[in-house]
Amino acid sequence: MTLPRVAQSPQDPGFVQDPYPFYDHIRQTGAWVFWEDYDLPCATTLPLVNALLRDRRLGRENPFPDAVPAHLEPFYQIERYSMLELEPPTHTRLRGLVMRAFTSRKIAGLGPQITALAHELLDEMPAGEVDLLPTFCERIPVIVICRLLGVPEDAAPQLLSWSHDMVAMYQARRDRAVEERAVAASIAFDRYLRELIEERRADPREDLLSDLIKVEEDGDRLSTAELVSTMILLLNAGHEATVHALGNGIKAICERGLGPEVPKMDAPVLADEVMRFDPPLHLFTRYAMEDVELEGMSLQKGEQVGLLLGAANRDPDVFPSPHSFIPDRLAGAHVALGAGLHFCVGAPLARLEIARSLPVLFSRFPNLTPSEPLKFADRYHFHGLERLPVKLKPL
Repeated sequence: MTLPRVAQSPQDPGFVQDPYPFYDHIRQTGAWVFWEDYDLPCATTLPLVNALLRDRRLGRENPFPDAVPAHLEPFYQIERYSMLELEPPTHTRLRGLVMRAFTSRKIAGLGPQITALAHELLDEMPAGEVDLLPTFCERIPVIVICRLLGVPEDAAPQLLSWSHDMVAMYQARRDRAVEERAVAASIAFDRYLRELIEERRADPREDLLSDLIKVEEDGDRLSTAELVSTMILLLNAGHEATVHALGNGIKAICERGLGPEVPKMDAPVLADEVMRFDPPLHLFTRYAMEDVELEGMSLQKGEQVGLLLGAANRDPDVFPSPHSFIPDRLAGAHVALGAGLHFCVGAPLARLEIARSLPVLFSRFPNLTPSEPLKFADRYHFHGLERLPVKLKPL
């Protein structure tokens, strides 16, 4: 199958600010396109992206992995034990053990805490102009995940810094300087968590880290390396995507003057539309685990495909008026949180944080107004704001 070829730099300023015209163009070209800048065949429609996310013949784990450069070994030493990068049977074992501790009941019980935290953060806000990205959008998910895992809250700023440096490895702007910062963060993060794990082994508490240490099935437990990798995954994924989702959602609401209506909206439905409309992650990749035929596309074992989550979430054949932000849209079919085997472990927590924090923000500041045009940061595959300065105008 010869694919239509398209060229678009993910760092082009126009694309960074609005990738959706490009997605519209390539979706009209076909469900499959070849994105030259990534040297990847990419899926553009929601049915195809959803099918590929669920296709067990595709996986995150490269069956023919390249040798890791020596200077990146500390980073990939952590990645080797990450659920996100592994396939069955290892993935099944790790995810099963983690889900025994990371239960839906435990997550649902955090709702009142998230609401209270949102109020506390807003109580601390100075009058006038404030950047909501570091003061609200970042602090809610990082504090919540710290509390859940049992990591001291005063470590949150350092965790954020390490997380940003590690996640930059998956952005189009990656270069040697990014790699060196990611390695330094990996080493420091690993050291910090190993010390914390030893503390919890000696003195268990009512937190997820203690639960992960003691959880077992058929005599199987998480090793220290697996614990470190799982903690880093939960800490990084537990706030990185939610930060962007909150910021993008606030932008969409403010630009449409919907603030006064938010407290009266169905909050879980609103949360799904926030994630559909401007998802925090736009491109995810998979490897062919065997020679395979995929919806008319032939792949050899080890070849990689791109899944354009951002394009899929605005597929007009699935979502009427896809470029409109419709808070009461039943947008549950979106793929912002993935699907299938690697569906986001923290999806219930992400939804809960958005559903609880946005109504609090707009009940307190219904006339919230950005104080300058909002710009997206050059972080593709991720999609989030550089800053979110607003003028706080209470009731």
